[in-house]
Amino acid sequence: MRRVGNSAIATVTVVALCSGAWLLHGGAGSHAPPQPSAAQAHADLSEEGAAAPALPPSPPDRIRIPSIRVNAPLMGLALTSSGSLDVPPAGEKNLAGWYEAGTTPGETGTAIVAGHVDNADGPAVFYDLGAVKKGSAIEVDRRDGSVALFTVDAVDVYEAKDFPDEKVYGAAKRPELRVITCGGGYSRSTGYQGNVVVFAHLTNSR
Repeated sequence: MRRVGNSAIATVTVVALCSGAWLLHGGAGSHAPPQPSAAQAHADLSEEGAAAPALPPSPPDRIRIPSIRVNAPLMGLALTSSGSLDVPPAGEKNLAGWYEAGTTPGETGTAIVAGHVDNADGPAVFYDLGAVKKGSAIEVDRRDGSVALFTVDAVDVYEAKDFPDEKVYGAAKRPELRVITCGGGYSRSTGYQGNVVVFAHLTNSR
């Protein structure tokens, strides 16, 4: 299966996920989604932390982030006819997707999960992603019956023009996970100006 390039994923993350339909229809102001503080970010992604042994490949079915009350099914995201990464249907507010031509969550490498921050009706699955803290847990149910348990290393927000493709999507020597939604500034004409990214690595499984 052909793999999508880093720049194509970044473009889709910014454009297709980030229209801000709810804010555009009057949800702005105090209802804007939380953004991570500088204390939750890091300058360089380190692979020095303890990691659990990698799991064999298995598609994921569900993601849970207890600290922000996320418990959502996962759908596979493939490539569109234009060669970019597809996104979950905007109308399904409690649905996230994973890049199924890449690493499965729990195996060695960088697995990618993406979801909407909002839709025309209000907050969506990753609305509170910017409120996740370092050390928080992320659980991914896998089709083989195992659960991959990740620990958050950092949460950062990037403007679209400064999005670090290699840092977010680059290969890893241990099992890592990126969870991505929209964030940064908001413009009524173009939607969200960037992305919130959670960086996590595998620390256990069951």
